Amino acid sequence: MKTILRDILITLAIAVAIFLLLRATLQSYVVLQRCMEPNYQEGDRLLVNKAVYWFREPERGDVIILDPPFETEEVYIKRLIAIPGDTVEVKDGAVYINGTAIDESYIEESPTYTFPLTEIGEGEYFVLGDNRNNANDSHVWGTVPRDNIIGKAWLVFWPLSSWGLAHSYPLEEQPAVATE
Repeated sequence: MKTILRDILITLAIAVAIFLLLRATLQSYVVLQRCMEPNYQEGDRLLVNKAVYWFREPERGDVIILDPPFETEEVYIKRLIAIPGDTVEVKDGAVYINGTAIDESYIEESPTYTFPLTEIGEGEYFVLGDNRNNANDSHVWGTVPRDNIIGKAWLVFWPLSSWGLAHSYPLEEQPAVATE
């Protein structure tokens, strides 16, 4: 009887440890609005890697889940555009990082708004929705503190027709056109 009880306790302890590890490193998220179209649709379900930023800093092009820097019950999904020390500006239908217009082949419509040249402070990040003209993002409410970043979108698991890895576009590797 003691052996069976011991085996049950060990099994429960392992199950609890696995559960806690998964809870600390992964989270599911439902896309609630259309701000990331055409890449993510309202109702898509994502698996978010919360551990990736324990080992490295967020990078330009990452699709992240974040707590916005204002009071709300919702978490947001956005594309990370600029990192600490970068300058960012939106003008003439393009986003400029450090004075260079970035190639955003992943968006359907160029931004119709402007955002003044701004330097991103230490521990701050600038994020935009892929649906540039229909997104509540950094061009409206400013930068996001590092502590507000929950994790990186990793896998779309629902609907099954969209199943696959979440795509990030490493912006520093994309061809760009220098401005004058």
